Amino acid sequence: MSNLKKIKVTTGVYWVEAPDAGLFILCGAPADVVKHLMRRGLIVDVEEKGVTFESGPNAILLSDVMLQGGDLSNLSEFPVLQMLYRQGMIIPGHPNNSGIKPLIMGDAKQVKAQMEYIYRGNYGLISEEEIIETGVSPERAKELMRLKLKFAFGQISDPKNLLDTHVISSKKEEIRNGVTVQRKGLNIYEFGYEGDTVQVDMNLEAAQSYESPYPLGYYQMKREYMSVLHSGEGDGWDINRPTMSSVLVFRGDIYLIDAGPNLSAILNSLGIGINEIKGIFHTHSHDDHFAGLTTLIRSDHKIKYFAAPMVRAAVTKKLSALLSIDEKDFSNYFEVHDLDIDEWNDMDGLEVKPIFSPHPVETTIFQFRCLGEEGYRTYAHYADMSSFEVLENMITDDDQAPGISQAMYDETKMNYLKAANLKKIDVGGGMIHGMAADFEDDKSNKIVLAHLARALSPAEKLIGSGSPFGTSDTLVPAHQKYSWRIAFKFLQDYFPDIPTHCLQPLLNNPVETFNPESILIKEGEFSQDTYIVLFGNVESVAPQTHITSVHSAGTLIGEMSALHGLPALETFRATSFVQALKISGLLFREFVKKNDLFGEISMLEENREFLQKTWLFGEAISYPIQNKLAKAMTTERFDASTDISDLSAKGLVMVCKGEVERSLDGSVLEIIESGNFFGEDELFFKNSQNFSIRTLSPVEAFILPGDILEGIPVVRWKLFETQERRRQNLANI
Repeated sequence: MSNLKKIKVTTGVYWVEAPDAGLFILCGAPADVVKHLMRRGLIVDVEEKGVTFESGPNAILLSDVMLQGGDLSNLSEFPVLQMLYRQGMIIPGHPNNSGIKPLIMGDAKQVKAQMEYIYRGNYGLISEEEIIETGVSPERAKELMRLKLKFAFGQISDPKNLLDTHVISSKKEEIRNGVTVQRKGLNIYEFGYEGDTVQVDMNLEAAQSYESPYPLGYYQMKREYMSVLHSGEGDGWDINRPTMSSVLVFRGDIYLIDAGPNLSAILNSLGIGINEIKGIFHTHSHDDHFAGLTTLIRSDHKIKYFAAPMVRAAVTKKLSALLSIDEKDFSNYFEVHDLDIDEWNDMDGLEVKPIFSPHPVETTIFQFRCLGEEGYRTYAHYADMSSFEVLENMITDDDQAPGISQAMYDETKMNYLKAANLKKIDVGGGMIHGMAADFEDDKSNKIVLAHLARALSPAEKLIGSGSPFGTSDTLVPAHQKYSWRIAFKFLQDYFPDIPTHCLQPLLNNPVETFNPESILIKEGEFSQDTYIVLFGNVESVAPQTHITSVHSAGTLIGEMSALHGLPALETFRATSFVQALKISGLLFREFVKKNDLFGEISMLEENREFLQKTWLFGEAISYPIQNKLAKAMTTERFDASTDISDLSAKGLVMVCKGEVERSLDGSVLEIIESGNFFGEDELFFKNSQNFSIRTLSPVEAFILPGDILEGIPVVRWKLFETQERRRQNLANI
């Protein structure tokens, strides 16, 4: 029998074990990886000396690159928590506490980033000074710090006290107990033990992304004046459901409350395109409410970020630590709006009140309200909370000791029990979550129990309801259709110089619904109609390369086929329930002819078509943004063997035809082909290294000005991912 075993856990993630050496290694730690391990039977309940606890990994090998497929590759917070507490490696007197710490290993930069990210994940803001910087008074900051120290057992501990680290070089080296590891290439590692070797490759292929651990169906949501769509009722350990979150619909617009793991899959399942999201309300920075933030970055506009200043500060510090970026970069991806705590903040008719909630990191619960036919209708979203019993045990009269005052307890209890029309509460129990029994006498019209990884008990069923994924509660019904309002806005964005009355004939068309996986337009066929995607996601598939691109709300498809009477060049398929305004080809042609738009549309067609087929611009870029990019692009041509190292000073360089060699100090780093690019390092990341760029053949290149790209989060995010991969490749040379 082999002394060393490798198991594929999921895409980009492997399990390597050497049982005789007592080493069980998780290779790769994307979001919700603990749930994948549970599903694969690699985390199970065991009993020893009368104590039941979980098995699992005791070491983590990090990905060399922090991003793959647009998602974070290294989110070790929950695997570490599983090792420390659910396995018992840190619990005094526990049979699994042998004094050996969990081990985090990998590239030096990634190890350092993970340690700081775990530190911020445990504690949030770490001093009274940091709390005061968010606008909190010194007296309140002292009170909040006392609470934080009570949760932290009296002290803010360096993660080095809990975890061991090991930076891996290119040489073979011992990890523990005779098990060796050696980096063989970017994200490729070889393990050895007693003559056996196994190799893992954590790289994702170009079209791959990390998988969700649970299956999700397809749902078609209705857009009400104010409603709550239930998008997750589980916790970080629930292998069957997404973590606690909600989608708040207000006047047909989409707002998220928290952003947990697998957010892309969740949104697609609910028929929500990334470009439809207007904003996110954020409760706190734990991974089960935080990990999906990078999904929201993959939009063609800055999504509004709403949070209390202390929550925003804790989230910013954690994300900055994780990505090794400056805190001010947060505003490059989100439109930040600080909310006044304990006050009703008016967001264009939607009123929201963030309320402080005792938790190990800075946390607020939320109340939302708006006026309806029967007066104010209120939704209360309470994640995360502490039970009254836990809070009672924290009360102390000593204002210098860790704990809380009687006044904080009374205020918290009053806020928790304030009645609402609909209230969703955290009933996860334990030291840092709520209990259903505390709400037995709550006067809310409807209570939803969430944030747990089990079925409701009979006693809990007497107190509150469940809310299966995809179900919704309407607080104020809509007596209007929002689809035409949205379609009209898109048409105004497409054709800003066309008078409103000229757009009306285009609006006087049906809105069609397409089932998931159905084809809207098929490659090679003549499309008689043009579609404006209003809700949901559509993917295009190129016939020769099989490259797929995802298109969200605001995409105009089929227009060139309808205008020219030519067969479609790509197939367009719905990946969720999709609603689209269907405009007849005859009407669209007459509209273009009457308003003399044919020349402009045709002029931009080639540039737009090229952008849509690239990885950098082929995702979630709406038609108006595509046109803006297409107008700004300039073209340059070069002979073979031409030095074009200075070209990136003009902007981002996209290779359209030919090949380009990128090198440093005589070492070839990569060959850049059609659809790829260079210059992002100088444009956005101020890289001071002098790379040599030389054409290998006649080259045609598009130049895109940096100021246009700055306002497109998904593009900036992909440039960041590319920069990190190129940096790591350079380090491995």
